[in-house]
Amino acid sequence: MLEANIIEPGSLVLIFLDNRRQYLVQIKEDLVFSTDLGNIKLSEVIGNRFGYVGKTHLGKPFYCLMPSTADLMFKVKRKTTIVYPKDLGYLLLETAIGPGSSVIEIGTGSGALTLVLARFVAPDGVVYSYERRQDFIENAKENVRRAGFINNVRFFCQDVAIDGVLQKDVDAVFVDVPEPWDVIEKARFGLKSGRHIVSWSPNVEQVKRTVEALKNNNFTRIKICEITERELLVRTQGVRPKERGITHTAYLIRASLINP
Repeated sequence: MLEANIIEPGSLVLIFLDNRRQYLVQIKEDLVFSTDLGNIKLSEVIGNRFGYVGKTHLGKPFYCLMPSTADLMFKVKRKTTIVYPKDLGYLLLETAIGPGSSVIEIGTGSGALTLVLARFVAPDGVVYSYERRQDFIENAKENVRRAGFINNVRFFCQDVAIDGVLQKDVDAVFVDVPEPWDVIEKARFGLKSGRHIVSWSPNVEQVKRTVEALKNNNFTRIKICEITERELLVRTQGVRPKERGITHTAYLIRASLINP
């Protein structure tokens, strides 16, 4: 058996040519990957370590890198908008989940959050993901399967606002739906006392109604924040921030459940 840092058939590899040309590719023998800087024979990279440097047929260098969790998120096939890494990283730290945890996700969407949660609770934890639309679930399943975490996820086509959740005593609840206030009461009955629920919404009006629902359902330590991100340009002539950054994406809510 090859070591984990070796590229094998089926491995997900980030093929990086430059900052504008980076591709998440599942390695297959006898497959040629085409770019505007030349073709790459994927059979060439098999058996090499991550970090391998090759050349396209036009002589341009490419680099085979281990995909980050953010890469896996951004490269999913999307049917919906996804949570940004800057927001999700903060919210993960506002919970107490880790390997072996059980988590409820309300709003599967494209499965970007699903696969990140599955990666955090692996190898023995489970993500219970609820979604109202079966077509979203099928797309999310494929995204999670491609990332290698399908065994850590259970999908349910169910409207939590109407039918609630099936699990009890999970370690955290993540909410990504347009009307979070409609699922707070039902989600409460699946969450361990003293544990955390997190939610995000793009509009202030959504935040107000969600906070009211949290207060009415035995949640305390409610916190709302917003995170912005701006990269720096590092060049020989000087260092300065980029003209554009990732500013408002969502308002982030965290709350903790107490005994009634």
